[in-house]
Amino acid sequence: MAHHGWSWAEAELSELNGTIRTISMAPPHPSLEVETASDGVWRIELGNPRQTQRSGFVEGSAKIGDQIVVLGNRSLDPNEKRMKAVRITVAGKVYDIYPERIRMN
Repeated sequence: MAHHGWSWAEAELSELNGTIRTISMAPPHPSLEVETASDGVWRIELGNPRQTQRSGFVEGSAKIGDQIVVLGNRSLDPNEKRMKAVRITVAGKVYDIYPERIRMN
């Protein structure tokens, strides 16, 4: 289960803006594909299904074509367009998936 945990991701939070291209709510982790204007499609991993649901992000919370802002941790591999989401914002609604990981500046 190498994909579990955070060891594959940078410690610093990054922000990504784009358009939702796919939505999967399937275990082990719900995920999105988000297309950015500058560097193509990113895989966005959300929390486990229960964690994601607790944030309020459930089936129907977003649809393909919606604009999204993702706050999260990017892959340590600079060639991998993959991010673990801590917070997502869709249509002005904020979903804190891992609120304990958000550090206020």
